[in-house]
Amino acid sequence: MSNNMKMLDLFSGAGGLSEGLSKAGFVSLYANEIQKKYAETYAENHKETFVDNRDIREVDALQVRTKLGLKKGELDLIAGGPPCQGFSINAPKRSSEDARNHLFREYLRFVEEFSPRAVLIENVPGLVSFENGATLKLILLELSKLGYKSDVRILYAPHYGVPQTRWRTIIIGFREVLDISDAFPKPFTNAPMRVNFTSMFEGRNIVAIPESIEFPPYVSVGDAIDDLPILNNGESSDTTQNYRTEPQNDFQRAMRVGSQGVLNHEAARLSKVNLERLKHIPEGGNWTNIPFELLPKGMQRARRSDHTKRYGRVAAQGLASTILTKCDPHWGAYFHYSQDRSFTVREAARIQTFPDNYKFTGSRVEQYEQVGNAVPPLLASAIGRSLSSVLGQPISIIKRTV
Repeated sequence: MSNNMKMLDLFSGAGGLSEGLSKAGFVSLYANEIQKKYAETYAENHKETFVDNRDIREVDALQVRTKLGLKKGELDLIAGGPPCQGFSINAPKRSSEDARNHLFREYLRFVEEFSPRAVLIENVPGLVSFENGATLKLILLELSKLGYKSDVRILYAPHYGVPQTRWRTIIIGFREVLDISDAFPKPFTNAPMRVNFTSMFEGRNIVAIPESIEFPPYVSVGDAIDDLPILNNGESSDTTQNYRTEPQNDFQRAMRVGSQGVLNHEAARLSKVNLERLKHIPEGGNWTNIPFELLPKGMQRARRSDHTKRYGRVAAQGLASTILTKCDPHWGAYFHYSQDRSFTVREAARIQTFPDNYKFTGSRVEQYEQVGNAVPPLLASAIGRSLSSVLGQPISIIKRTV
């Protein structure tokens, strides 16, 4: 297995995908990200990578390949996640007219120019049902035209050590005609799960399921963040902070590797009314615990069975809500389980499994956005190990399709 596989990261965001893949032996030579602060964060943490902040539609892929000194076919992997808002089952308007839905063509343009050994595309589960699966079928068809045998799975992040209820659609393809089932990582923990999206594609269930009930349990929110400093509502610090305790478990030890202390750990200031609401919410509770007169006007009309995650105080031994681009309690369970405040950027980053030495740049709002839009590095690392294992095998012994 190669310890130095070369890759590109397109639509790279703040670098979660590259961070995870690097732990599996991939080295990112080039990353493209149009959002300036995202690109700055990527560059800050991946100093060996050429980070391109231009609109990818204006980038000449041949010039990039020439600059990198690569011949066609020499690159091991092109990875990336074309913007997923247009695909999302939660988007206000899921329409093929949304220009973001066609940015995957720019990804394919780079694939055609570099002809890498493998390709990796990540997106939201809603990609599978968008336009009744037509967009996903088109992506697989276009990859096929470029000479890639590809397939798709939906992965549940807690199955790979990530302490939040996050799902991702993963497409993997190889230039050789291979049976690529081994390229998708197998779950190695058990976790409670609820599938609230289309999981069938071309007549088969594409959700990866643990093969044993004897796998170890998932990493909980408390497992992930309980060693971080205690903060009051609105408390901030301009300096690196000390950890609250020694590492309590393997997850915390792994997050601390290379860290000199705690960065990006400041508590956003909750409003007076939110602090009053928070007094009534027990660990594991939510908006239904708030007295009627303290609820937002819109939620006073809601059924008690609706919006069950809103204004949630996460359970320490449970999983977090999917980390979004802001830890706003109006949208999910983002209140700390034992402290009267919402999650900090560092806590959100821990729940996303970014290591503690990963520094986020920009304003606090921009940092939350970068964390929420990222691929969890531990999920990316699991995918990378499976990819690397397949790529490292001699072609004669890799299982072929009939």
